[in-house]
Amino acid sequence: MAVNSHPVAVTDATFGQEVEQHRGLTIVDFWATWCGPCHMVAPILDQLAGEYQGKLKVVKLDVDANQTTAMRFNVRSIPSILFFKDGRHVDTLVGAYPKPVFEQKIQQHLS
Repeated sequence: MAVNSHPVAVTDATFGQEVEQHRGLTIVDFWATWCGPCHMVAPILDQLAGEYQGKLKVVKLDVDANQTTAMRFNVRSIPSILFFKDGRHVDTLVGAYPKPVFEQKIQQHLS
């Protein structure tokens, strides 16, 4: 499966295939259109998707449209950024962070 250079939208229906069956590191951005901090995080994740192309997959899940997956991973605040390694949930960041925080987490889970 090709690793995209920009975030891919996933849904309750495609989450299993796109995230849980993906080998390697996947970052899932749980967001909503009305969430201000989500819009602050989005360009950072766009940049990281490009910079780590081939090493990292970045996907976005709209919590309003996909509540089943959000509830499954106990997402109560957004933005929630969940890190999956080989389909397993390994880490979470809740809130808007500067790019170096994301880079540090990525390095930690890529090693």
